[in-house]
Amino acid sequence: MAERLGFVGLGVMGGPMAGHLVKAGRTVTVWNRSREKAEPLRAAGAAVAPDLASLAEACDLVFLCVRGSEDVAECLEAMRDARPGTLFVDHSTIAPPAAEGLHEEIRARGQRFVDAPVTGGSAGAQNGQLTIFLGGAEEDCAEAQAAMVPYTKRAERVGEGGKGQMAKMANQIAVGGALLALCETLSFAKKAGLDVAQIRSLVGGGSGGSWAFENYGKMILAEDWRPGFSVDNQRKDFAYCRVAATEIDAAIPLTDIVDRLLAPLQEEGRGGDTTAALYEILLGMHA
Repeated sequence: MAERLGFVGLGVMGGPMAGHLVKAGRTVTVWNRSREKAEPLRAAGAAVAPDLASLAEACDLVFLCVRGSEDVAECLEAMRDARPGTLFVDHSTIAPPAAEGLHEEIRARGQRFVDAPVTGGSAGAQNGQLTIFLGGAEEDCAEAQAAMVPYTKRAERVGEGGKGQMAKMANQIAVGGALLALCETLSFAKKAGLDVAQIRSLVGGGSGGSWAFENYGKMILAEDWRPGFSVDNQRKDFAYCRVAATEIDAAIPLTDIVDRLLAPLQEEGRGGDTTAALYEILLGMHA
């Protein structure tokens, strides 16, 4: 198992994930574009690299958890002089074709790459209960799995390079459908004059229940629109889903509907709100 770990990207997801590694007693070096986010980890015992090249030089395995395809490519380019054999494990959600290209590029540099997007939301990151889809060579995925245990509920290899991101696209399709079902149900209940909290409990505890009812349902009842998972990120992922669906000739009509329904939140300047704010959009719609 890799002894010296690096972690790039210390946002809502990456910060807690890196924190679990530090708490587990691992040797961790971190980097974030805005350096203040690294300070809590420094206080907990992590080293803070001055730049990405220095981080790569100090580590055998480097995790990334940044926003999108372009951000991952930029970070990896800054670490291109890492030692041969360095393993890069990308927890970001990026376009599957981009992941496939990065596998080829990193391999040509004499280094290794695993695409390992995560699901479970900010709560899963904070509680160390993330599910992770891994794409890459079997031995590389096994090494990555061993290193990420402190923040993992379940991590499995789903195929060769790029398949981790394909699995994440399947996950995002399911997430979008569950989100719409929740928001449509509770907005209907509200307009019907029902007790929304009671309906959420009754429906969520029966055959209509889901992770969205349990987690996003609480946010809707509290009218708490803090992310969580933001509208901006959800729509970014849906764009990747469309790219993937076109590549394999798959129909994703529900995903397209949810994406269109979320668009007004961005137009209102609410792209940073949690996706559960879709509830308010549906409340304002008419038959």
